[in-house]
Amino acid sequence: MEKIYTKNQSNTKEVKAKPETIQFLLSYSKSLNITEADGLQFETNLN
Repeated sequence: MEKIYTKNQSNTKEVKAKPETIQFLLSYSKSLNITEADGLQFETNLN
């Protein structure tokens, strides 16, 4: 598996996210609430 990831990485380019995308993801993660009850997980978006 190591050989797959070490081949020819000079052809890759760096991907940069826009500030708006970063802000959206941060806001979403702050509003996400995960509640556990009786072995079940419930995800709630608090917006």
